[in-house]
Amino acid sequence: TEHSDRVKDQLEASEPLKKQLWKQTIECKIENQKEVLLRLGNYYEPMLEYQKNVKSGDIANMEGIAAQHYWKHLISIDFLRQRFGDSPNPFFNFGYAVLRSIVARAIVETGLLPVLGIFHKNKYNPYCLADDLMEPYRPFVDLLVMQWLNENPETEELTREFKAHILQIATADVLIDGKTRPLLVGVKITVFSLYKCYTGEKRLISYPELT
Repeated sequence: TEHSDRVKDQLEASEPLKKQLWKQTIECKIENQKEVLLRLGNYYEPMLEYQKNVKSGDIANMEGIAAQHYWKHLISIDFLRQRFGDSPNPFFNFGYAVLRSIVARAIVETGLLPVLGIFHKNKYNPYCLADDLMEPYRPFVDLLVMQWLNENPETEELTREFKAHILQIATADVLIDGKTRPLLVGVKITVFSLYKCYTGEKRLISYPELT
């Protein structure tokens, strides 16, 4: 009964609510991307302006504009972030796949439908909601990947050691709702807070900050 109630609340979420939740999602993603660049000593200042200009539903695509700056200054000016691109793309892809599985599991455990996103819509994608909620968590993966690449600059293979390094993401510290918690716990808090937004008990999703 409780599961069906949660799905009902999810199905009845209004478009204006989802657009506001997506705005917050992108703001948090850009904030964490900015923090990654700052920690690595890279050029981050324009990210502040991009974050400030995110509108409801991100109609101006600040996510994409920020991403262009982010990847250019995270890797190199010539780097193209692609799912099937050349190295170091596969390193990020592996990390995101691990993160996506963590988020998808938390969604199912919370009783929500992973196929119904707040922004992503694709009839061939059963995990649209996971792809939405993982956005502000991606920079945590990026930081782990960059640590590995900086320590192993010659490597182009996804070695067992690299995969073990990335699997640390589950226990990485995140600051969420004012407390430091393992990412695995943080994701569950994020998903449950989304459900509370669907019921009207909350207005904002609880998203992580880099600690």
